[in-house]
Amino acid sequence: MNQKTKQVCTRCIMDSSVPNIRFDAQGICNYCTDFLDRCAHVLDDSSEIKAKKLKALVDEVKHGGQGKRYDCIVGVSGGVDSSWVLVRAVELGLRPLAVHMDNGWNSELAQNNIANLVQKLGVDLYTHVIDWPEYKALMQAFFDADVLDVELLYDNAALAVNYRQGAKFGVRHILAGTNSATEGMTMPQGWNWNKFDKKNIQAIGKRFTNTTLRTFPSIGTFDFFKLRFVNGVRWTSVLDLMPYNKAAVLKELTDKYGYKPYPYKHYESIFTRFYQGYLLPTKFGVDKRKLHLGTLVASGQMDRADALKDLDKLPYPSEAQLNEDRQYFLKKMAWTQAQLDAYLARPPVPHDAYPSEVGRWNFATRVLMGLRSLRSR
Repeated sequence: MNQKTKQVCTRCIMDSSVPNIRFDAQGICNYCTDFLDRCAHVLDDSSEIKAKKLKALVDEVKHGGQGKRYDCIVGVSGGVDSSWVLVRAVELGLRPLAVHMDNGWNSELAQNNIANLVQKLGVDLYTHVIDWPEYKALMQAFFDADVLDVELLYDNAALAVNYRQGAKFGVRHILAGTNSATEGMTMPQGWNWNKFDKKNIQAIGKRFTNTTLRTFPSIGTFDFFKLRFVNGVRWTSVLDLMPYNKAAVLKELTDKYGYKPYPYKHYESIFTRFYQGYLLPTKFGVDKRKLHLGTLVASGQMDRADALKDLDKLPYPSEAQLNEDRQYFLKKMAWTQAQLDAYLARPPVPHDAYPSEVGRWNFATRVLMGLRSLRSR
């Protein structure tokens, strides 16, 4: 679809190329309308209400952590959201263990940001360094399978590492940088895959590169429900309980902690930068900046005109950076340019063309929601 023929939401920047988008009579899309309705309890809460909720959580975390080495887990990627959670956790008097999952694609900037933070905050850092040959083989399998969400590998492993560290230290709270203000808009169907689908990872790895999960830290439906309801480890989007303006937070991180920013969300990883900035739009026609920037616009954190200008730019700091990352990717994956071209030319294949536990996950979550509904009556 030509850019000039696309209908663009008059409130955010989502457009008619996005799956399942609808526009009302005023040209406002269902994505930002749903976002503002669903997250109103977070976006519209007064500072006083947020402070009260945050205090209750902090009291709960401190009480649960009595006598333990740590009272919470904070997963850190080097990005703004998770970095700010770590800062606020320390400011609130908590004793976090910072947890990082290194899959071999960290940018030097991300490593420096994490190192500066933990040193200046005086917190312990646990870094899980993934087995690169095994991870590379799994990545190759995902490329051979032509599925969209290659980042399922990193996201699943990172979730597993965080939950396992929580269980190891008897910690019940993972304080996460996930939040409504900057990422609460619903991901369009087909733009990612269920992050707890261990079966999909196993099936694709086995089929295409005969790779089994020997050391890869994975988490599936049963694993999650055991960790959540037996071990009691809970994922909490703590940024929803405090005022969170990304621009103001970035300035404070930069001024106080020597933090160096990235041009777009999740670009602290070289692969994620190449994946979101080149592979996704080229092979799958997906530009996640629409979702990320659109959420900031809808929540009032970014001017719509500025977001549209950003969207017109190359999804990279520069053409030179794109070429540098392309060469790095080819070398690290041991590909030729011809192999990359062949991959980009092949049609996408849906994740559920391969064995998956999405049905199991959906059933389990429906049962859980039903039980919660009964308890609330």
